[in-house]
Amino acid sequence: MSAPDGSPVGAERSIGQLFASATTEMSALVHDEIALAKAQLKRDVKRGATSGGAFMVAGGVLVFSLPMLNFALAYGIRTWSDWNLAVCFLLSFAANVLIAGILALIGVVFAKKAKQSGGAQKTAASMKETASVLQKAKPHPRPELPQDRVPEAIEAVARSSS
Repeated sequence: MSAPDGSPVGAERSIGQLFASATTEMSALVHDEIALAKAQLKRDVKRGATSGGAFMVAGGVLVFSLPMLNFALAYGIRTWSDWNLAVCFLLSFAANVLIAGILALIGVVFAKKAKQSGGAQKTAASMKETASVLQKAKPHPRPELPQDRVPEAIEAVARSSS
């Protein structure tokens, strides 16, 4: 197993390697946040399109089916009940309005779901939170070097070994 920069896990890494790794991970985090925002927007747009489609179908049913359905239903009611033909036509119209109302309710439900999800707002808040945490991040203080590891002692060891 190895770290993102290719060095073995558990091995001492240089400051440059750590910085490169942090930069890579930060870039991946930003890309993932953007991908999440796109996915949530896509879902909201899909719900909105479904809502609009349901409204359009409701309108289409109401407009285009009225003549044919009204005549067929009115004459059917007249045949079964011997009621006045005008009452039969009113009943067929009421049936068409009921169907259009049900489709409009379906459109309202999907419109509310799209509005309530607020996916893009959640992602934007998450990105702002991440940015504020990173702005407040402070580097850890470096520990004092022990006396036996002062730079002069290290240089002396390096000269003697060469």
